Amino acid sequence: TGEKERKSYEMLLASPLKPGAIVLGKLLASLSHVAILIFSSLPIVMLCLPLGGVSLYEVLAIYMALIISVATFGMISLACSSYFRRTSASLVVSYLAILPLALFALMFWQMFEGAGAAFRLFVAVTVFPAACAALCGVLFVATSRRLLHPPDVGSEGKEVVDEVQELRQAVGLVIHRDQFPDRLFAPAKRTTLLEDGVNPIYDKEMRSELFSQGTLMLRVVIQVSMFLAIPLMAACLYIKPELAPWYISYVVLFNMLVGPVFSAGSVTSERERETLDLLLVTIISPWQIMWGKLVSGLRVSSVLTSFLLWPLLLACVMGTYYWSNLLTIVGYLLIVVLVCFTTAELALFCSVIFRKTSVSMMTAYLLVIVLFTVPVAALQFAELFYGTHWVTQLVRQLSFTSPFSAAFSLPLDLQMQDSTPIRANWPLWFSFVGFYLALDVGLVGAMIWLFRVRWRVSH
Repeated sequence: TGEKERKSYEMLLASPLKPGAIVLGKLLASLSHVAILIFSSLPIVMLCLPLGGVSLYEVLAIYMALIISVATFGMISLACSSYFRRTSASLVVSYLAILPLALFALMFWQMFEGAGAAFRLFVAVTVFPAACAALCGVLFVATSRRLLHPPDVGSEGKEVVDEVQELRQAVGLVIHRDQFPDRLFAPAKRTTLLEDGVNPIYDKEMRSELFSQGTLMLRVVIQVSMFLAIPLMAACLYIKPELAPWYISYVVLFNMLVGPVFSAGSVTSERERETLDLLLVTIISPWQIMWGKLVSGLRVSSVLTSFLLWPLLLACVMGTYYWSNLLTIVGYLLIVVLVCFTTAELALFCSVIFRKTSVSMMTAYLLVIVLFTVPVAALQFAELFYGTHWVTQLVRQLSFTSPFSAAFSLPLDLQMQDSTPIRANWPLWFSFVGFYLALDVGLVGAMIWLFRVRWRVSH
C-alpha cells in the first residue's frame, strides 16, 4: 500500500525483480527493526538466568516462538497490504486477522498449563513453528501470484471497484449501502446535488472517502468481529455471566484496533494529496471542517462497535439475573461510548499534528495503548513483586485511565450460588469518566484552535 500511495507501484511491477523477491524483500525490511528490538532484550534476560527459576531452554524456546510469531504476523500484514489500496485498510484487517490467532494461542497455553512445562516446550519448538511455516508459505505464494497478475495494474494501484460486481461476487456478509442499517456506516455515493445546510466535509468523508475502494475491508472487519463475539458472548454472558466484564473488555479491545483507523488519516490524507491548502482557504469554518472529519470517522467506528453490544442488551432481556444489575449495564455502555470518542479524537488529533498517515496512525495506537493497557500491566507487575507495598496502592489508584479497570470496578451481583459477586470501586469508575470527559473536550478545543490558526495546520 505504501507503493500505491506513493504512485510507484507500477514501476516496481515493471522492474526485472521477480514477485517472490519483492515479497521477500518487503518482509525482511519490515521485520528487521522488530528483530533488533527482540534481540536487544536478550542480554538482560541472560543476566537474570543465574537467579534461577527459569531454564536456558525455556528462554530459547520463548525467543524462538516470538521470532516465528512476529514473522507470521508480518506475512499476514504483507498479504493484506497487497489486497488493499490504503495502509489504513490493510492495517485494520491485519490486526483483526492476527487477533483470533493470538487469542487461540493464549487459550491453548492456559488450557495446557497443568500438562507440564515439557509438553508446552515441545509444542513451542515443533508444532507451532510447523503451523506458522505452513501459513507463511501459503500467504507468500498467494501474494507473489497477485503481484505476478495484478488486477489493479494501469491505474497506479487505484483499482476501480464496481459496486454491483463486488456485491455479486461477495462471499459471506453482503453490504447494501442504500439500505438500513448498512447506510448508517456506509452510505451510498451521492448522485444528486448537495442540499443547503449540509456539511460538505462530512458528506464527502462518509460517501466518497472512507469506502471509495469498495467494502471489502468493512465486510472483513464485521465478519471477524462477529466470529469472535459469538463464543465470547455464550461463555461470558450466558454460561458464566459473572464474566460479563471480560466481554466488555473484548468490545473495548475491538474499538482499540478499529477506532483510530477511520480518523488517523483524515487530515494527513489532505496533506498527502496536496489539497489541505485549498480546504483551508474555502468559506467552510474550522468548526465545520473539524466536526465533519471527526463525526464521519466516529460514526463508522461506533456503529461497528455497537454491533458487539447487541448481545449484551439481549442478555439483559433473556437473563433475569441481569435485571438487578441494570445500573452496571448502563456503566458498561458508558465505558464503551467514552472509548469510542477517545480513540477517534486521539487519532484525529494525531492527524492534525503529523504530516504522514503512517506516523499519525502509529502515534494514535501508541497513545491508546499507553492510556488503556499500560496501567493494567503496571498493576499486575506491582501486585506480583511489591504485594501490599504503598507503590501497589499508588499504581492501583492511577489505573483509572484504563477502561479495562473501569469495567471490573462496577458492581455485579448475580445472586447465584456458584458466582462470586464483584465489589464496586466507584471512585475509580468516576475518575475514569471524569478524566476522559475532560480529555475529549480538551482535544476538541485544541483541534478547533489549530484549524482557526490555519498556518499551524497547513505547515
